[in-house]
Parts: sequence; C-alpha cells; structure tokens
Amino acid sequence: MKSLLDALQEGRLVELSETDKDKALEYLALLVEAIPDIGTQMDIVKEVKDREAQSPTGIGKGVAVPHVRSDRTGDLLCAVGWSPHGIAYGAPDGRDVHLLVMYYVPDSQRPQYLKEVSGLAKAIQRTAGIEPFADIHDIQAVRHKLLDWVGLAIDEAVPDAKARMIKLEARQAAVPAAPRASYAVQPFRVLADEAGRALVLSDDPRLAAALENSPELRRVLSGEGGSDIGRYKIALYGTTRFALNRVLYEGVAVATAE
Repeated sequence: MKSLLDALQEGRLVELSETDKDKALEYLALLVEAIPDIGTQMDIVKEVKDREAQSPTGIGKGVAVPHVRSDRTGDLLCAVGWSPHGIAYGAPDGRDVHLLVMYYVPDSQRPQYLKEVSGLAKAIQRTAGIEPFADIHDIQAVRHKLLDWVGLAIDEAVPDAKARMIKLEARQAAVPAAPRASYAVQPFRVLADEAGRALVLSDDPRLAAALENSPELRRVLSGEGGSDIGRYKIALYGTTRFALNRVLYEGVAVATAE
C-alpha cells in the first residue's frame, strides 16, 4: 500500500466539492499529472477519461479506482478524492461513489498495482465499504479511516509482527505534511462580463494576477480548447449565470514547477 501512504503523506488527499463524474476525474487527474516524477509526456486527463469511457472503474460499496497506464518506467502513484455528497458513477451496485483512488500505473508496476487494489478491495469488504465515512465531515478524519484500511490490507499480506511495524510507520507517515513545493492546488472564481472583463477571486495573489493578465483566460473559460495558462493547469467545475450576461466560473488551478 506504499502508493496510498505516499499520497496521504504528500498532500494528495483532497475533498471533491464537484458531484459531476467527469469534473471529479479531471480534478484528480490534474493532481496526478502535476507530480514531478511523471513529467509532461502524456495527457493524464485525456487518458483517464478515455479509459473510463471504455470500462467504468466503480468497484462498488462507494469506491472507484480510476487509473491510467504508461509504458514509461517509474513508481506506482496515486491521488485520492473524497466526495462528501457522492458522485453518480455508474458503479455495478448502483451506489454513489464517495471515494476515488486514482492510480498512475507504469508497465513495470502492474503486478504491484493489482496487489494494492486487491488489498484495498479486501479492506473494503471487511469494513462494509464506505459506511464508516458516512458521518465524516473533516478531511483529516477521512485520512485516519484510510489508514485503518491500509492497516487491514497489511494484515492480509504479511505476518503479525511485521504488520505491526509497518502500521506504526504508516501512522507516522499519515501526519499531515505540506505538499511538495513544486506543485500546489488553488481554488479560484472568475466573474466575467460580456465586455470581456474578468475579475479573478483567489487567496493566491500570483494566481489571480496570472489569470487576469492572460489573453488565454477567455478561451479557457469558454471551453474552446486547452487548459493551460502559463504555469497553471485549469479545471473548471461550475458556472452560475447572472443578469447583464455576467457569469461566475468556479475552478481549481494546479501550479506546476517554476
């Protein structure tokens, strides 16, 4: 379960406010794509969506494991999204998905990927699926529940003494750590009018300035193609229309390495 532990330690557990399946997949795929070890050799967002269209990845009990495969070498990596409201996902049991674990799977790591997903599935079966998450309203509590799942998976795979040692290391790894400095995820809003003016609302002044000063912003907002603005990858997940042809856009920006 190393890739799941790494995701928890490196800030790749996020809350998904969006209940649209495609938008949730895009958000997580951007997190995976921004991991420095992966680089820019493939469009993770497109690959994930294409694979999902071919074969939905809901495994039941409120959990989905979308993934993308790569012919490159490297580590098995993942990002985790928690949806408090649930996402209509087309899972075989018909239940909404509340937990998405998205994997990046290099060819050499396919056996490890299958082993990790198998361990995850067994933990889900032993804990009645997503039910323990039903009353959780805090991302840190989700983190601790996931560590319980990791502990169960470890118990299945290794002898007791070694399992206790690994679980101790897992608990230490779960202490919240700052995301890697080479990328960050920032939510933002844009209020645009028919005259072409756009006001960006963000807690990050660099992001606000970069978007407001970019001639590409209008193109990205209109959905005419592309999601890159400077060093940021943009994912939009909501629009609200107001009087006088004003539109409020909501989204997230992933800042890649400078």
